Amino acid sequence: MAALPFEEARALVERKLREAVRPLCFETVPLSESPGRVLGEDVFADRDYPPFPRSARDGFAVIAADVPGTLRVTGEVRAGTQFEGTVRRGESVEIMTGAPLPSGADAVVMVEHTHMDPGFVVIEREASIGDNFNPRGSEVRMGEAVVRRGTRLDYAHVAILAAVGCVKVPVVVRPKVAILATGDEIVPVDTVPGDFQIRNSNSIALAAQIARAGGEPILLPVAPDVYEPTRALIAKGLEADLLLLSGGVSAGKYDIVERVLADMGAEFYFDRIKIQPGQPLVFGSCSTPHGPKFFFGLPGNPTSTMVTFEAIARIAVDLLAGRQDSPLALPYARLTNDLKQKTGLTRFLPACVTGSEVTTEPWRGSGDMAAVARVNAFVVTEPDREFWASGEMIRVFVR
Repeated sequence: MAALPFEEARALVERKLREAVRPLCFETVPLSESPGRVLGEDVFADRDYPPFPRSARDGFAVIAADVPGTLRVTGEVRAGTQFEGTVRRGESVEIMTGAPLPSGADAVVMVEHTHMDPGFVVIEREASIGDNFNPRGSEVRMGEAVVRRGTRLDYAHVAILAAVGCVKVPVVVRPKVAILATGDEIVPVDTVPGDFQIRNSNSIALAAQIARAGGEPILLPVAPDVYEPTRALIAKGLEADLLLLSGGVSAGKYDIVERVLADMGAEFYFDRIKIQPGQPLVFGSCSTPHGPKFFFGLPGNPTSTMVTFEAIARIAVDLLAGRQDSPLALPYARLTNDLKQKTGLTRFLPACVTGSEVTTEPWRGSGDMAAVARVNAFVVTEPDREFWASGEMIRVFVR
């Protein structure tokens, strides 16, 4: 297969996932357990918000036409209470932030713009109708959706859900994502590796990335570079909603993953993309007794695995988890050093973002986990450009 450009590969993954839309499963969780979950249905306001005209400042509730001037203070109202009377011409009521605007008042003057005489307040500034209070229903009306289904819930969403009394939250069940690392050199993390062995860091990193994306990671035993055990473990992985394989997808003599998948009747949509690190990335689907299941064969080098998950495979996790889309945020930052590359590939290069600036960091290729652990971002290059001078703007992916 011809290698696909980065953007085409992302678009293809999203299209294939949307074509194979499956009914989502839902569950209800307590509000306290909902952050990070994807909302399963719209949640609506149970009343107007604010439910009364609410003061936005400490000060004095007045009739705007009366100021500037000296007004008699007829009372006080604080949050959680109500002024029983009515503000009339020449009168004012001392009011606290969050308190309901008294009847008759049409503005609030900030306390900083006043001074007191016994029983009176002197206001030397003009006021306009509507100053410093929020009218009833100005934030949201009763029956209006406050959070839409498909939203990944964060602290702001949880706050409005609490405000409208949503104590039990309908969420999409997390998709199960199987992780299968391959290679004779891979040993469990709790094992002392031999001289030519490495611990299974890829599976642990992928589990963290999957959980952050809203999936439920399932770690399978490491598959050796032997046909039958690899086939059995792939079959086990295809019982999940999505299968991620790490390693075994290059062109080496013992890279058998694609051959095993082909023998299992897999359909391949691409097997290379034009990015670095991560060119030998496989994406396809396989028929199972539970319907078609998608899989990704991620490269085995650690940085390649991390980058290809975030840049490509995460789309599948997002959509299976109920998200409406899977955007990849690539804001621009100002480069602090010159950068040169060969054209033809979209490159993700380790970098540190500080404020609005980004600096690329030295690294020794896609096996250099230590370099990636030292940085907080990648610069993302355009494939048709050779050089960026210090001071130019460049895309970044902040991890």
